[in-house]
Amino acid sequence: MARNQSTDEIYQRPLRRLVLVILCVFLIGLALLWRIDNPRAERIRAALVDRVVPSFEWALAPVTWAGRLIEDFEGYARVYEQNQDLRRELQQMTAWREAAIQLEQENARLRDLNKVRLSPDLTYISGVVLTDSGSPFRRSVLLNIGSDDGIQDGWAAMDGLGLVGRIAGVGARTSRVILLTDGNSRIPVTIQPSGKRAILAGDTTATPALEFVENPEDVRAGDRIVTSGDGGVFPADLLVGQVVRSVNGQLRVRLAAETGRLEYLRVLRTREAARIDDTGALIAPPAGPVQGPPAPGDLAQDG
Repeated sequence: MARNQSTDEIYQRPLRRLVLVILCVFLIGLALLWRIDNPRAERIRAALVDRVVPSFEWALAPVTWAGRLIEDFEGYARVYEQNQDLRRELQQMTAWREAAIQLEQENARLRDLNKVRLSPDLTYISGVVLTDSGSPFRRSVLLNIGSDDGIQDGWAAMDGLGLVGRIAGVGARTSRVILLTDGNSRIPVTIQPSGKRAILAGDTTATPALEFVENPEDVRAGDRIVTSGDGGVFPADLLVGQVVRSVNGQLRVRLAAETGRLEYLRVLRTREAARIDDTGALIAPPAGPVQGPPAPGDLAQDG
């Protein structure tokens, strides 16, 4: 048994060495053949490629598939990185867009405040809305101007589009504005073009109701609502909004002012009417002496 093993080892070792030497010589020759710059060698290489490559397409298919898979994975990785970069840029652009929208809205409100045409008898003070002090049952905002700025109770407050409410509570540096949507708000208004009078009553909704309307059948949706000036509550002809009809047919007003997004308000100074302290102020003063020749009737009386 030992003899058989030793005999196999004696024959196998030289055979392995011979095969290794032949393989090395073949590979060296193949490398030299591919490196030789000769037309004959080129023809030999072309013949070998035509002969060998088609026979090994089945073996090259997995290699080709693996190469394509690696390329696709690299492409996917690049696409993923680009997608992450685009997401970050989109977030930045979204933030810039929100900032641009806020600046545009603020700029539009300021432009509206500057170009609103008011009566020459009215002057105004502009203030910034500090906070919304409203509740489910009340609608009001706070301004950063108060009695130190000359603000008084009852003055009208407007944004750049229309009437917002009236001053109700004044501090030294702040004041409170009750909005038209507040449940305690009641103002006299005029419906144009019909000229009908009504009362705009707040009910904590975005569209206050019209009450005590003269001939409601003459009022149409889209009619313009302005202050009437009755009772001296507000100056006349201040824009309030437009008439709308609810589902149940009730007349309501879509306010021109955006009461839910107030940033700046204009408080109108209203001139106080002259106060009459006594009844004598209603009687005209006596006429003074008349200069010139007397009238004929006066001469007859004197005679």
